[in-house]
Amino acid sequence: MQTNGKTVLLTGATGGLGIAIARTLAASGATLVLSSRRPEELEGMMSELPGSGHRALVADLAAEGAGEKLAADAGDIDIFVANAGLPGTGKIWERSTEDITRVLRVNLETPIRTTHALVPAMLERGQGHFVYISSLAGKAPSPRSSMYNASKFGLRGFALAFRQDLHGTGVSASVVLPGFIRDAGMFADASMKPPPGMGTGTPEQVGQAVLRAINKDRGEIVVAPPQQRALTNVAHAFPAVAAAVQRGQGEKIAEQLAERQSDKR
Repeated sequence: MQTNGKTVLLTGATGGLGIAIARTLAASGATLVLSSRRPEELEGMMSELPGSGHRALVADLAAEGAGEKLAADAGDIDIFVANAGLPGTGKIWERSTEDITRVLRVNLETPIRTTHALVPAMLERGQGHFVYISSLAGKAPSPRSSMYNASKFGLRGFALAFRQDLHGTGVSASVVLPGFIRDAGMFADASMKPPPGMGTGTPEQVGQAVLRAINKDRGEIVVAPPQQRALTNVAHAFPAVAAAVQRGQGEKIAEQLAERQSDKR
């Protein structure tokens, strides 16, 4: 499916990845409906994007019924890019029930419920595309990230199974899995450097991956250097080995990251 002339609903639009995705899609000729909790930043983004007709929707995706409201407010949509997410880091017993609800709703429930509201019209037209921004944390577990892993594993599983259900309808779905991203993502938000020796991707590479997923109808795209891909595959196949390797320094980094994200829940 080509994005030129299509209308795209993008959540998490004012984050580092969201900005890069928005710029890439707008440059490809798409008209964007940008969703975020930050009205001033949304307005600033729209004035900088190429093209015209872009709109802003201020929305808290952690609210009950947020997915259905977002779909209704967005109107006719050709492409949905579910990018909004919360870190959800820390030990589960140190999190409140409100924290747990918020993470699962923003990262998993609202993308699914927005999809549920949008897909009937796409099926009727016989055209449309859904893109879900998961993470390599959707394939490999890591310490102090049980809630984040749960939501990203779940989003990846939903996207791939949903894609199977859509086969032959003219509508499709993709999942994009970023690894460590410089200048955006959890480590950037926490003012920390990713673990040494792992390499990083860029927000622009994630934006291009989203565009490629739509244009080429790719089921899954990983945005990460080769060493991250290889280690993730090992961790996915041998989680006990990965857990043993991450004890010690890996847990210290995870503890620091969780502490610095304590105000982002």
